[in-house]
Amino acid sequence: MTTVRQLLAEKGHDVIAVVPDSTVYEAIRLMAEKNIGALAVVADSGLVGIFSERNYARNVFLKGKASPTTSVAEVMSERPVCVSPDETVEECMALMTDKLVRHLPVLEDNQMIGIVSIGDLVKSIIREQKFIIDQLGHYIQGG
Repeated sequence: MTTVRQLLAEKGHDVIAVVPDSTVYEAIRLMAEKNIGALAVVADSGLVGIFSERNYARNVFLKGKASPTTSVAEVMSERPVCVSPDETVEECMALMTDKLVRHLPVLEDNQMIGIVSIGDLVKSIIREQKFIIDQLGHYIQGG
């Protein structure tokens, strides 16, 4: 089973982040530029929240707030669900399903070392299944 640590080794440890005082407009622009669905929100103390497309849709757009004047801190998800790098892809999928989240910050020794998305996990599972199918095909052909 693939761990989050292995997944981050392939994907990379880059974390795109904003500070709580950033405007929603700045955050959305950064997400579009990086082609990502969520940003870590960090302060001096470390991770303080997650800002996602869902936060924008539900807490800004539907409430008629203005993106250029609303701060990320006003609409972010506080106390995000986090995982350790030693958790498996399957454990993360179960956690995401249970908690209804699509992004999991990865913390090691209280330091954020990456973020995994539902897309990252699905790609990993597909890759593992393809490997198993290929191995079974070789076994059947050779057997």
